[in-house]
Amino acid sequence: MKQINSYIDSVFYTGDALLEEVIASIKENGMPSISVSPSSGKPLTMLVSISGAKQVLEIGALGGYSGICLARGFGKEGMLTSLELEKRYAKLAHSNLAKAGFDDQVSYMTGAALESLEKLAGENKRFDFFFIDADKANYEHYLEYCIKLAEPGALIVADNVLAKGSVVDPDITPKRYTEAMKKFNEMTMHHPRLESVLMPIGDGMTLSRVKK
Repeated sequence: MKQINSYIDSVFYTGDALLEEVIASIKENGMPSISVSPSSGKPLTMLVSISGAKQVLEIGALGGYSGICLARGFGKEGMLTSLELEKRYAKLAHSNLAKAGFDDQVSYMTGAALESLEKLAGENKRFDFFFIDADKANYEHYLEYCIKLAEPGALIVADNVLAKGSVVDPDITPKRYTEAMKKFNEMTMHHPRLESVLMPIGDGMTLSRVKK
């Protein structure tokens, strides 16, 4: 799996100075190096662009790498709402989004994501694209909120669903979230409101479409 991702990155990633600066800023601020891989970031941009999404909700901002990838998909016509537990992470992410030219097109809600999602639901907010990349134990709850907040036909993308391959390979040491990812994958596949597929890109992404 690691070799496949290295190959994909070597062929389809031509270098991006801004995103590399984001990675450097994350390290400089002592934050975990858990941004999406280049091979995962590019599909995010393409999916937002192809779908025509203009209202995007991101669960898990970290330093803004995925946020930039998402915002590039809607250009100057969309808005990104990003949920982040840590205020200092959100501050860095906003700074990096501003450097990318999206200062006025992104807003951050800090604190527990489930509380922010409940607030958005109470305000009857609606989104046409979602990206889930936060604490894995709550993925199933995040998914239900995304469906509640979704416009008909909205796309929901979730990262790390292969848990470094441990969801399928018994010889790989399980991650603390391996079982949660197995449950989440089954949930996306069988949910009556969704049409879903798993893409073996990066650490695995599920792509779900909310039925109209």
